[in-house]
Amino acid sequence: MNLLILALTPVLVIILYIYYKDKYEKEPKILLFYNFLLGAFVSIIITTIISLFYNYNLVLDQYSVMQQFIRAFLVVGLTEEFSKYVIVRYFAQPNKAFNEPFDGIIYAVMVSMGFAATENIFYIFEGGIQSGILRAFTAIPAHASFAILMGYFMGKAKFSKHRIKYNIMGLLLAACFHGTYDFFLFIDFIPGIWAGAFISLFVGIWLSRKAIKKHQDKSYFK
Repeated sequence: MNLLILALTPVLVIILYIYYKDKYEKEPKILLFYNFLLGAFVSIIITTIISLFYNYNLVLDQYSVMQQFIRAFLVVGLTEEFSKYVIVRYFAQPNKAFNEPFDGIIYAVMVSMGFAATENIFYIFEGGIQSGILRAFTAIPAHASFAILMGYFMGKAKFSKHRIKYNIMGLLLAACFHGTYDFFLFIDFIPGIWAGAFISLFVGIWLSRKAIKKHQDKSYFK
């Protein structure tokens, strides 16, 4: 039970933070919950299916920088962000409650936190309390920042003539930051290179705060 609480607490903190940031027109709680559940189950299933395909067709050398680049950006980054993107694009974005640009951020975060909750449970039950504490300050905020960057552009897309362009920009930006974060962790055979993951995380959080502020300032309900 303690491990489960440890796994879910940082997820809940981020959800409450983003919900609070939606200042002018709150989303229906039941719809947010549905997006969370879809992230927790459907996105995980999509990721698992695509990962099985990659694992069957790709054999990557863990000590090859180039092959770990492919793993970080394609096998993990793009796959996981695509699995979240699908839910936001085809479940949240068409909904009539998605009625201002900020909603792209809140729905993307809900889906991403559902994904992160399931992933975190597996990692913590395997790695224990130390893993849970570390992930609370690294992996979970990272997932949130990827989601905010994706959601920023998907929020713009809903109300733009260039919907496809902005949706794809959101997906690729999230995948790029996700891939960068993981890449520096995957090539840990290079001493000190892990610091690059923290730099990318800090940049992602900084950009996320700016994205939140921009959509708050442009709220249709302000």
